[in-house]
Amino acid sequence: MLDLRSAAIAANRFGFGAKPGELNTIAADPRGWLKQQLVPEPRTESATPSSTKLAEFLQARKERKSDVDLAKMLRKDLQEDFRAAAAQRSLDAANSATPFRERLVQFWSNHFTVSIQRPVVIPVAVGFENEAIRPNVTGNFRAMLSAVAMHPAMLLYLDNAQSVGPNSIGGRLRDKGLNENLAREMLELHTVGVDGSYTQTDVTEFAKILTGWSIARDGEPNPGGFRYRPAIHEPGSKTLMGKTYREDGLQEGLLALNDLASRPQTARHIATKLARHFVADDPPPAAIDLLAKTFQKTNGDLHAVSLALVDLPQIWSDPLTKIKTPNDLVLSACRTFGITDAKAGEGVLMGLKQMDQVPFDAPSPAGWPDTADSWISPEAMMTRIQWALAAGQKLDGHADAREVAKGSIQPVAADSTMFHIDNAPSPADGLALLIASPEFQRR
Repeated sequence: MLDLRSAAIAANRFGFGAKPGELNTIAADPRGWLKQQLVPEPRTESATPSSTKLAEFLQARKERKSDVDLAKMLRKDLQEDFRAAAAQRSLDAANSATPFRERLVQFWSNHFTVSIQRPVVIPVAVGFENEAIRPNVTGNFRAMLSAVAMHPAMLLYLDNAQSVGPNSIGGRLRDKGLNENLAREMLELHTVGVDGSYTQTDVTEFAKILTGWSIARDGEPNPGGFRYRPAIHEPGSKTLMGKTYREDGLQEGLLALNDLASRPQTARHIATKLARHFVADDPPPAAIDLLAKTFQKTNGDLHAVSLALVDLPQIWSDPLTKIKTPNDLVLSACRTFGITDAKAGEGVLMGLKQMDQVPFDAPSPAGWPDTADSWISPEAMMTRIQWALAAGQKLDGHADAREVAKGSIQPVAADSTMFHIDNAPSPADGLALLIASPEFQRR
């Protein structure tokens, strides 16, 4: 017997909704449909690595004749490239054959936020997700953590590329010093969490451990990529959260990251964020406990943690506990209505800008918020309704609201919702009512 209710939960809670006709396929085995998406994918190399784009940007900045010239370059070439890549990324996620994997990619990309609010991040933002996050999304958390910390996007966004050990050779010769941004956010946001029992002294010591983690310059191997610089690494032993790390250059940082990944506070912090994203804004303690135990027992195996996530009974008990973020809403509309044309990408970005969630433009290193109170206000609701009305007009003639509703929200929809869609004054109004319905706005 087909389980359409669980199919709707699988499609919406774990992905971005159901493609036309997809619910029946999922309903045969909703959990199996999700678990098969966790099989590791073959890694594909980007045609143009982000290090190459960054090197070109840094060289242009070095050679600029004025700040006006640089501003023009940022405004035109870099932003046009970024917008095209970000739009394609959104369409690819919306139409993926493995939407659960895509949601995990976006979850971890948000956990390890880099933002184009720092202009130097623009050429490497999409590459960061493809190079540091995507290959590790069902691998080991340690590997992802190291890849993130060594990626030029993160090193530039949180200023570690310019961090100099005060007692290093470079520190004694140059008027530069320690920058604690990366160390602080690695502790507060990425690993043990704000309640992880670390101190300001730990932040400073960790920042010293990470000195020397920088970017290769023009003329060096792999310009724009990671480069360890011994001349600016703080010498001597450092003590982080009770453990002393002897002087060992690059290996100090790798060992410290490995230890942070292994801490029970990290397991708890990650488990809480996963449960909040997939279960409820106020996640049930039992779900957090199970995910944290799985994380610890498997030494941070994200494949095992994701499988445990699928089997959480709390996820399947209520189909509509999470408000969709603007990103979720736009991507689910694309998937539900079968929007695949690359020409639609600009419209996708316009919708996300209208609702204040442009990809890779989070306002802080904490990333985009994951609770309803951050996205639902009277003004935000009016914006969503206006977007739904505009989308209904654009889709008029291309989709039938009643048929789309049957293949998407009907298994979890109230009778009143289906009644209003069925009896809408016009086809465009029916489509707008579907998109604006409580069932489509939640997952």
